[in-house]
Parts: sequence; C-alpha cells; structure tokens
Amino acid sequence: MSSVMCRSYSHIPLTIKKEDFIFTSPHKSLLAKGIFANLTLPAEQGHRHNSEFQRQIDQLLIQATRAGIKNPIIAGVIPFDKRHASALYIPQSYQWFDRHTLALPNTPVNVMGQLHQYLDHNDFCSMVKKALCALHGDTLDKVVLSRLLNIESIKPLNALSIWCQLHKQNPSSYNFYLPLSDCTLVGASPELLLRKQGDKLWSCPLAGTAKRGENSASDNLAKETLLTSSKDRYEHELVTKAIHHQLSAHCQDLTIPVPSLISTPKLWHLATEIEGLVKDKNESAISLACLLHPTPALCGTPSMIARDLITQLEPFDRQWFGGIIGWSDAEGNGEWVVVIRCGKVSTYRIELFAGAGIVPDSQPENEWCETSNKLGTMLSALNYQPC
Repeated sequence: MSSVMCRSYSHIPLTIKKEDFIFTSPHKSLLAKGIFANLTLPAEQGHRHNSEFQRQIDQLLIQATRAGIKNPIIAGVIPFDKRHASALYIPQSYQWFDRHTLALPNTPVNVMGQLHQYLDHNDFCSMVKKALCALHGDTLDKVVLSRLLNIESIKPLNALSIWCQLHKQNPSSYNFYLPLSDCTLVGASPELLLRKQGDKLWSCPLAGTAKRGENSASDNLAKETLLTSSKDRYEHELVTKAIHHQLSAHCQDLTIPVPSLISTPKLWHLATEIEGLVKDKNESAISLACLLHPTPALCGTPSMIARDLITQLEPFDRQWFGGIIGWSDAEGNGEWVVVIRCGKVSTYRIELFAGAGIVPDSQPENEWCETSNKLGTMLSALNYQPC
C-alpha cells in the first residue's frame, strides 16, 4: 500500500502517501506533505523564548510565510531525551480533516518473524528491583522503566498498512505516522501532553494502568480496582503535581480536577483533564510542550534524577520512544502527544516500546505484566505470528 484515500472538512478528496505525516486527533486531524525546511536542534532549551531552538523555529516560520505558505506549521517529533537531536520540519503544505472521514482499506496485516526481547522477564524484574532500592532513599519518588520488542519480519513491512490497522483498532487515540530518515514512526497514543488554541490550554496526563476485562463484570472490576488503588493514585498524583508546578507560572485559572478514567480497547488509564488560560497567548504550543516534556508519566520525578537512573539501568537508548510528536503553527496553536503504544518500522524490522511507572509500592511482576499489556496494542495491529 502506497496511499490511502480520505476527504477534508470541505469534502475534497485527499490522498495520504507513504512519505506524508499523519496526525489524527479528536479535535482536528493533520495531513502534511513535502518539506520546506528541517530542524534538528535539540529541544533542551525549547521552553525558553530566547533559546536558539525557538529563534530558529521563528525564523523558519517567517521564511515559510514569505515563501507563500499560509500559517505555516512546525511538525515532527522530539526525542525522550531533549539533549538529543529533534526531527522537526516545516511542511510545504498541509490540510485538516475529520478523522471519522478516513476511508481505510481492509487489507489485513500479518507480520511473521523472530521476536527478540530487550529485556527478558528476569532481566526486567531485576532492573525494577534495582530501581526500588533507589526509591527507598530520599532523592527519588518515581522512575519509569521500559523494555523493547524487536520483530525481524520474513517479509517486507508496509508502515502505512500497519498504521491503518492501528487506526482502525484504536479510533479514539492520537494516531500518528511519521517517516524519518531510517524508519517510520507509527503509534496510537492515548496521552495528550498539551493542546493550545488561542489563550486556552489543555493537558491530559495518564499514570496508572489496568488491563481491560474479557467481559462486562471483569472489566468493571478492573476499572474500579484501578480507580481505588492507592499505589496508582499516588503514582498519578506525582504527575499532576509536577504539571501544576510547571504550568502555574504560565497559566491563570488552572483547573486540575480529581482523576477520572479513560479507556482504550485494551487498557484502562487514570487520567486528569487539566485546563487553563495561558497568560501570554503568544506563547507557542511547542514551547509549552517543551516545558512539560518529559513528564513524570514517562520519566519519573525529580526529572533529572529519574533520567539519570534510566540511563544507568536501561540497556538501550529510547530515542523517539517516550518523546513527543505533533505540530505547532505560526500563531502559537498546536497539539503534542506522548510517543507511546508505538513502533519504529523499517523494511524488515519493527521495534516496539512499553514502560511502567515504578514507585515504592511497585511489584516487579506486576510491572512486567503492565508492559506486556501495553505492548498488546501494537502486537494486535501487527497480527504478529512467531515463526
């Protein structure tokens, strides 16, 4: 498959090609085509207005406007570790569409191949135990640890077909498809880091997860158990407190309600729907996203201590996994989500990622099961079969 048909708000037919960027959202969905300019600067100082990162974005947006691109956008992905290179760009053109109008083909995906785990069960549980030792000190409250699955396919992989299956199975998620230099990043993220429209701001962090039940009774039990879990409520509170601390200087009328539940086809999540008014409406969505990223939901808290422990314990570089993906326009509006429930697709290989938040009450076996449940989103889209 090299293209997918859909239509825009004005019902003009659109063709999604394998080299395009797709970002579907419940608010408005983006189809971006072509590259006007690239930006690979690290986003470590992206929250600062006078940083080189923000200056280059502003310059590129001005250049794009002068070249005739109306309200140009900066789009792409920022890695988990903001000290590393970003993969951002100004598209030549873009259009908005309603994700419910996507007419996706019914072509099945059947991935067969060898699966390799990084880490396996014993090594992952051992890593969690090491983190628990660090958590029993007085410098760390939470750390998020992850593992990878690599599938070596016996046939060439079609990233656009995989994304189509992922979107069909997860129609309410933030679904993304982004071609990169060495792979294509596809995912169905349930987690909104930040959305900004005018002076209004929204964020919906997730922390605390349970597998959905196989029937109504078991599903309700899983939901209620998660909602009343002191361990999961504590883990979630660490995230919302950190976001409140970071946004309070930039927002007024910041509302952080008690946690509620959101669901995906496979999981329940504790979620908090945060809203606020940005004091300076000219502050861009990407600068605010850089301010929040990475939240304790993907890294831990305190952030720098958790990040250093992740580097010490995880035997791989997360790269884009746990990063943020989305867009921001020349007027400061935009939407950025967390890069989870995702995979990096190359010709014969796909790499999957899942993590779990570790707090003092965590049990290694439970955290292993949580990562397995999260990996299920991608494995289901792949219809993976070992060989």
